[in-house]
Amino acid sequence: MEPHRLVSVVIPVFDERDSLEGLVDELLPVLGAVGSPYEVIFVDDGSRDGGAMVLADLARRHEPIRVVRLRSNFGKGAALTAGFREARGDVVITIDADLQDDPAEIPRLLAALDGGADLVSGWKQDRDDRWTRTVPSHIFNAVARRVSGIALHDLNCGFKAYRADVVRALAIPGEMYRFIPVIAAAEGFRVAEVPVNHRARRHGRSKYGLERYLRGLLDLITISFMGRYRHRPMHFFGGLGLLMFLAGVAISIYLTIVKFLGEAIGGRPLLILGVLLIVVGIQLFTIGLVSELIQRGRMRSDDDEAASRIERVIHG
Repeated sequence: MEPHRLVSVVIPVFDERDSLEGLVDELLPVLGAVGSPYEVIFVDDGSRDGGAMVLADLARRHEPIRVVRLRSNFGKGAALTAGFREARGDVVITIDADLQDDPAEIPRLLAALDGGADLVSGWKQDRDDRWTRTVPSHIFNAVARRVSGIALHDLNCGFKAYRADVVRALAIPGEMYRFIPVIAAAEGFRVAEVPVNHRARRHGRSKYGLERYLRGLLDLITISFMGRYRHRPMHFFGGLGLLMFLAGVAISIYLTIVKFLGEAIGGRPLLILGVLLIVVGIQLFTIGLVSELIQRGRMRSDDDEAASRIERVIHG
C-alpha cells in the first residue's frame, strides 16, 4: 500500500467493555506495521456497561484513537454512518469490537484494495460460532446471493475495507449496513471478497438474534429492488401492470364469448377476477408512469449524484 495514504479504522461499539483493551493491543501494532499513517475511530453506540470510560482512557493514552459517542443506542448502521462522517482517511476499514475479527488480516484487505477493488468484504470461511448462528447465516447468505446477484459468501461480515469514495457516495438507511456490498455494486463500484480468520467470542455474548435474519431478508428485497429499478421504475410497475391488464382482458374476452353462447356469467368468480386484474393493472401502470416522471425530474436536477458516479476523467 502507498505509504502516504491515511488509513481510518472505524469500530462500532455497544457493550463490549472487556474486549476493548485487547482489541487495541492487537490493532495498533498491525496498523503500525502497514507503514501508512492511521487513525482509529471508536463509535460508542450508547454502551451501558461502562465502556465509555474505557474508551476515554484509551483515547488519552493513544494519540491515533478518537471516540465518537452517540446519545443512545441507535444501532450499528447509525454507528457506522457516524464513523464514516468522522473518518478522514483515503481508506476506511470497519471491524467489530468483539475480538472475533482478527486485526492481523488487515494487510490482506488493503492488498485487495490495491489490486483494483473499491470495496473488500471479509469472508468468515471457517466461522468459529455455534451451529445456531452458522446454519442460519449460511442459509441467509445463499438467499442473498440468489436475490442480489452479488457472488459474496458472507454479507454479514463486518470486517471490510473501502476506498473513501465508496463511503462518501453511499447512504446507509436504517439497519441496511449488512448490504453495503450490494448497494456499492449497484452504484458501479468494484466489490471483492477475501477469506479472513474468525475467532470465538472471548467476552460477553452476541447482541443479535435470529430475528435479524427476517429483518435482513426484507431489507435485501428492498435493496435489490432499489438497485435494479430505482432508475427505471416503469420496467417493474409498468411491466407487472401490463401483464395483469392483459390477463384481465383475456379473461373478459373469454367471458364475453361465453355470454354470446348463451351462458350466464354474472355469478362467476372469474368475472370478478378479470375486472380486478384490469383495474389493478391500470393502477400499477399508472404508478410506474408517475414514478418514471418523478425519477426523470430528479435525474435532471441532481448534479451531485451524477458527479459522484464519475470514476475519472481522462484528458487527451
